[in-house]
Amino acid sequence: MAIKVLMPQMGESVFEGTLTKWLKKPGDAVVRDEPLFEISTDKVDSEIPSPASGILSEILVGEGKTIQINTILAIIAEAGEQEKAPSGSGVTVEAAKVAPAAEPENLPEPKEAAVEPVHPSPPAAAGPQSAGPAIRVQDIRTSPLVRKLAREHNLDLSQIRGTGQEGRITKDDVLQYLSRKEPVPAAAVLEMIPPPAQPERALSGAPSPASDGVPTPEPEAKAAPPVPELMRFMGESQTEAMTPMRKAIADHMVLSKRTSAHVNTFFEVDMSAIVQLRESHKVDFMRREGIPLTYSPFFAKALVDIVREFPVFNASVSGDTILYKKPVNLGIAVALDTGLIVPVVKNAHLKSFTGLSLAMFDLAERARSKRLKPDDVQNGTISMTNPGSFGGLFNTPIISQPQVAILGIGGIEKRPVVIQDAIAIRSMVYLSLTFDHRIIDGAVADRFMARLKERLQSWTQWID
Repeated sequence: MAIKVLMPQMGESVFEGTLTKWLKKPGDAVVRDEPLFEISTDKVDSEIPSPASGILSEILVGEGKTIQINTILAIIAEAGEQEKAPSGSGVTVEAAKVAPAAEPENLPEPKEAAVEPVHPSPPAAAGPQSAGPAIRVQDIRTSPLVRKLAREHNLDLSQIRGTGQEGRITKDDVLQYLSRKEPVPAAAVLEMIPPPAQPERALSGAPSPASDGVPTPEPEAKAAPPVPELMRFMGESQTEAMTPMRKAIADHMVLSKRTSAHVNTFFEVDMSAIVQLRESHKVDFMRREGIPLTYSPFFAKALVDIVREFPVFNASVSGDTILYKKPVNLGIAVALDTGLIVPVVKNAHLKSFTGLSLAMFDLAERARSKRLKPDDVQNGTISMTNPGSFGGLFNTPIISQPQVAILGIGGIEKRPVVIQDAIAIRSMVYLSLTFDHRIIDGAVADRFMARLKERLQSWTQWID
């Protein structure tokens, strides 16, 4: 019996994803629940397990394709069963979409639905079949990602024909619509580009002072290419498309800088007491909990405790309204080979030091092995990032929207400091706080950091 491998839904608001990598190839044996392929959404990258054991007889969707949920991606046959489709039949993605005729809930729009974007026609030219009720924006089926793209590009979604399941507008529909929009007028583009030098005008085919006086025929006027094409680098280079994760990071970072009034403040903290505590307990902690004792849980626990004293740091802004949140959901930035992700420790204020350590380690491991779920990266209320683990002294991180603050932790280094008019060697660290100046004033941010510094420097007793 053949088993269909479907595109899973990775969360309530996730309706599509990009198939980034197949971990098996046709003809390979697969075991139920072993990783079969990787997908990337605008929220998280994940490895998807096989729904059954057998032989991966056919792959219907290639790598790099963005597809709707419930689309058939591959066929798994029982061991020894031959694929019924003739060899070399060339079954395509379109064929896979048409296959589940008995399951209308999984059937996307027919292929011919992928037509040019709808453009209003003059009333006199409208035929009997073109008349119909106006499409209301609230009735358009789409995803939050598509609506965000529409807002960013000032698009009217009612003018875009959806080719997804039940007429849903997909990200590809929006990108295709944007690519077909009229190019920037030549005059507007050329105004942004300095005129070329005289020798370049001669090489371009225009008449030059040294010509014989016969004007060169002007080429037929064409629409100017986009500015990036005219201003491209002319030397040796290589072009590489952004990964879905990189595009998501780019969108989120630009959105954050447009949204929040970013301000930074920096404090230097003496970590000598915590360094001694860690050295005294790291062996016992490893034996008891099975994970290494790092410095990150010390910063996380102190941050969570101080946030409870300053509720404005656990808030978000909506228009002219401030939303103060009760639970402290701590985002922990995790560096991956492919980018950066910020999984969230939910209800961090209720966890002990050990519980916080275990939760942070679990999220980091699942992030690196692509086993995070969309819920693991949602609903953070404040975040921290630790570039000091790579040797950085300090940084100015960007706020993760809709949060209003993020703590940056530098590297812990021994430095000479003056203590009671004497020079001493201490383990020091620089902490940076990026905060949203719309609702947090500089004085409040500095009081917050002063309390955090005091909490860290007075941490002389081991706590579980």
